[in-house]
Amino acid sequence: MSDITILGIESSCDDTAAAVLHAQAGAARVLSSVVQGQTDLHADFGGVVPEIAARAHAEKLDLAIVQALAEAETTLDAIDAVAVTAGPGLIGGVVSGVMHAKGIAMARGIDMYGVNHLAGHALTPRLTDGVPFPYLMLLVSGGHCQFLIVKGPDAFERLGGTIDDAPGEAFDKVARLLALSQPGGPAIEARSHAGDAGRFRLPRPLLDRAGCDMSFSGLKTAVLRQRDALMDTGTLTAADQADLAAGFQAAVVDVLAEKTRRALAVYLALAPDDPCLCVAGGVAANMAIRTALTEVAAGAGARFVAPPLALCTDNAAMIAYAGLEQMATRGPDDLGLSARPRWPLDGRAPAMLGSGKKGAKA
Repeated sequence: MSDITILGIESSCDDTAAAVLHAQAGAARVLSSVVQGQTDLHADFGGVVPEIAARAHAEKLDLAIVQALAEAETTLDAIDAVAVTAGPGLIGGVVSGVMHAKGIAMARGIDMYGVNHLAGHALTPRLTDGVPFPYLMLLVSGGHCQFLIVKGPDAFERLGGTIDDAPGEAFDKVARLLALSQPGGPAIEARSHAGDAGRFRLPRPLLDRAGCDMSFSGLKTAVLRQRDALMDTGTLTAADQADLAAGFQAAVVDVLAEKTRRALAVYLALAPDDPCLCVAGGVAANMAIRTALTEVAAGAGARFVAPPLALCTDNAAMIAYAGLEQMATRGPDDLGLSARPRWPLDGRAPAMLGSGKKGAKA
């Protein structure tokens, strides 16, 4: 990477984000990273409402960009390129980001790079820790869960992933079942501290099946049945709530730990010079999960890297960095760049969640 300043834009779900990065002599530095959340807008609906999210992005993106430029103490005149999430995600939000990027690129006569949102997460360990290729990435978030061998800026091999709910989605749904607040991950983690993880016999889906694929939908249903059984005999007590939260979290931890061991075995067979297990995504903030993965990596003789939480969750700094990395492997996109609701990182792998008119879902 030569001396270059790049603006990043991210709007794939419910975070409106903009960031400015500067790269010089092969090193990239985050000059600013602005994330404007929408939690309050969706709080009454128990989840993200796509139409509300899209409207919020359209209203907030220019403000986020102005704030990012101000915090970086720069202007659009000093921006050499713009990188934008072009998918996958909620299409209304992705369109908002792409249209903003096109306007800036056309008005300023600068290059534009459409970036896969998942590539942004997958490449973040190189921004934060300088991790060399290849490394194993567990992307674990509200909408995604995949094991990827990251071989280059646009070279990813998927070893497995969820065949239904992502862990973050399961955390949110279980939190609603237990009358806990949203987002569900932090709420369940906090409540589980007071619980007995061994009280309820909850399943560990797909541990009896070879490979690295995961499933969390049945685990969520098992929690629902236990809750209903308790409520048939009375009310759900605080102790019941804590025990179910702890039991659910323990099951998720066990599944992720075992599947990570299997993915590491496949990755380590490549004999990387500096073996490294990386994790990104909002669910990576869960300390029980992070502790388990740290132990799994140590047991396999691999380094464990988890970027700071602000760069683990959705942000535009990771999109700007992915754009910087991909400048070395391809040319910029033109104004025909399309927003994509679906965009698997490993196009050679079979679809995990089925396909439709718009292509493979994951």
